[in-house]
Parts: sequence; structure tokens; C-alpha cells
Amino acid sequence: MSYGSRLAAVMTQRLGRECVYTPSARLALYLALRHWCRPGARVLMSPVNDDVILFVVLAAGLRPVQAPVSPTDGNIDPAAVPESTWRTVDAVLTTNLYGMPDRVVELRRRCDQLGIPLFEDAAHAIGTRVDGQPVGTFGRAAAFSLSKHVAAMAGGFLAVEDARTRRELERARDELLVPRSLRADLTTTLRPLARSGVRTLHLVRPVWRTMQHLGMLERDEFRMDLHAPRLADCAAKAPSLTAYEPWIRVDLHGFRSRHGPLVRGQLKLRTDRLDADLARRRVGAALLSGTAWASPALRDRPAGGAPHPLFRVPLLVHDRDVLLDRLVRHGVVAGYVYDPPLDDYAGAEFVEPSPDPTAARWFASHVLPADPLLARRITKALTKEKAGPAHPPLAAPVPESTPPTPLSQ
Repeated sequence: MSYGSRLAAVMTQRLGRECVYTPSARLALYLALRHWCRPGARVLMSPVNDDVILFVVLAAGLRPVQAPVSPTDGNIDPAAVPESTWRTVDAVLTTNLYGMPDRVVELRRRCDQLGIPLFEDAAHAIGTRVDGQPVGTFGRAAAFSLSKHVAAMAGGFLAVEDARTRRELERARDELLVPRSLRADLTTTLRPLARSGVRTLHLVRPVWRTMQHLGMLERDEFRMDLHAPRLADCAAKAPSLTAYEPWIRVDLHGFRSRHGPLVRGQLKLRTDRLDADLARRRVGAALLSGTAWASPALRDRPAGGAPHPLFRVPLLVHDRDVLLDRLVRHGVVAGYVYDPPLDDYAGAEFVEPSPDPTAARWFASHVLPADPLLARRITKALTKEKAGPAHPPLAAPVPESTPPTPLSQ
């Protein structure tokens, strides 16, 4: 029986695809890129994305090509990608940002026409469906993250099309895993419990401020320090997970640790509660989607149309950075802000910049990712702070004086 096979079987049943258990979605994505892409291949991706994903692509020895995005959800806009770019890319990587699905049907069609693989980063999108089909079953492979949806701070999956590929990737995974330690397993098991206790006791604000003052946070800004000279030196060693580990391990040091029974047992218990968690998220996402801050991609969705984002709900606000700081006073720490876009962050040395970065810059600077499990608290806080809704440049103009719509209690 392979490592993590019990957990993988649960995800296989959910998706209807063969699944490989991994300690993290980062490792899952790296496995997929290495398996299907030759070194030097060009991968089309959204610049509104976690910088860790950029470093995973670089570690795989690939060239990240930044795509134009929609100003309403930050995902790739296939129609805005120049034909000259389509002709030169070797793969496409989706984002499903905050659980808002990429235009995956169109991306799959383009990839099939070009004979290139489509990879789905489904870390934000467990439980999301497009036309009745689960996100993660459209592409050649898909990476999932348990830490995003069940607060486990560990665990991922790579979904693939057949058992033979699964077995090949299990062998590749085993070669990349590092030995487990009891101390690391205890930390991985206890951290989610400690975080839950902080929230239950309403200690988010003092704990967060203390961590800031003591320098205990790995990121001082939204993006980690690029360390460009060191990063450039790593290019000669790629593909190499080890060379890029100082960047890939940020916020998740055990991203390729072989978790023992203690961690895997906790993950199984949390996964068993996944559907109940998703149900609560749907309620919160529906409430947030009805506010004046909600992205037009949510407010203008037809009845019974596109699904709600279940990981975070993209709210668009003025003075976003100020609001993020003020929300801490209300016990809300809103993470997962990807600003500036990756081409501005990394530059042309490390990525091919987008031919039109305007929408990505606007979206990244105005989006406030709201946890649907905290929907009422966030709405109450934004109303109290008199947060002003921001409207995408391409959207129909709405008077800036329109007051936010509070949620019914």
C-alpha cells in the first residue's frame, strides 16, 4: 500500500480521478510540471497568484508567461491572450483564484487544439464545479490543498487521469519526500488547534499584533523578499526543488515532509468533515456576494449560474491596504493578497511579462479576500469602517456614493 493511499482514496471517490497524496499542493504541482514539461518549457499563468507558485514553476525549470486577466476575478482571460502567445506556450496553469473557477472549458479547448497540457491549480477550489463537473477534472492533472479548506495546515493531492500515471507519480513523490520527525508532526498537528483556540477566545488581534512586533511573520509585505541575485543563481541548477526550497518553503516548512500517522490521522478526520465545511462556506459566500463590495463576477452571476467562491470571496474596495490593517481591530486577519502582480514583482528576468498588465494591477490593488466563514463579522466591520466599493474600469459605472449593502442579521 502506497504512502497516504487511504487519504488519496477519499479524494479519488470525490473526483472520480486517480489521486496521489502529497504533503502539500506545492509538491503536487511540482510533480505534475516535472512529469509533463521539458526544462525550458513556457507555462501560461495568471500574474495574480501566490509567489510560491511562481517559484514552483521556476524550480521545475520552466519559463512563467504572464497572461492578461479579467479585472473582475483575476483569472486568465483567454480572449485577451495574443495569438502569438498561444502559439509559443507549452502548457497552461489555471489559478481558480479564491475559488472563482477559471474559464476552464475554453482553456481546455485551446490546449486541445494546440496539443499542450492544461494543469489546474485547484488549491482554492475543492468542491467547486463548472457545468456540473468538479474543478480538477478538466486538465491533464490538478493540484489540491487540504490546508486551504479544512484548516489542516498540511496535506495535498495530485489528481491524474489513469492508474499508470498515478503509480509513476507516486514513485517520483517518494524520491522527493524528506524523512518525518516526531517534533514536526506534533507541530503540524497542534498548530491548527492553537489557531482555532485563538479565534474561539477572540484573541486574533493581540496575537497578530504581537507576532508583527516580534518579527515572527515570514512575510513583511504581501510578497516575500525576492532575493533576486540568489534567485538568478538558482536558474543554472533548475530543475531542482532543493535549490528553490528557501522560497517554496515559506509559510509551510513541511511542504515535502513525510507525515506520520499522527498528521495523516488528523487529516482524515478533517477531510471527513469537508462537506459540512463547504456547506457553511456556501452560506457565507452567498451573503458576501450580495454586498456592494462584491466583485461584479459575483453580483452579476445569473441565477443558478457560476458557483460561489468557497475559499475566499473577492470584495473590491477603495483604500484596501488601510482596510486590511483596520480589520485586525475587528478580529479579522485577511490574507491571500497577491499584490503586486507577478510580472511587476519578479520582472522580465524571471518571467515573461503580460502584454497588458492593467487589469491585473487594478484587481490586485483593490481585492480584499473575505473568508466566507466570517461573512457577518467582515460585513459588520466594513460597514463600520465606511468602506467604499471599487468598480473595475471595464465595468458599467456605478456612483461611488452608493452605500454598502449590509447583510440581514
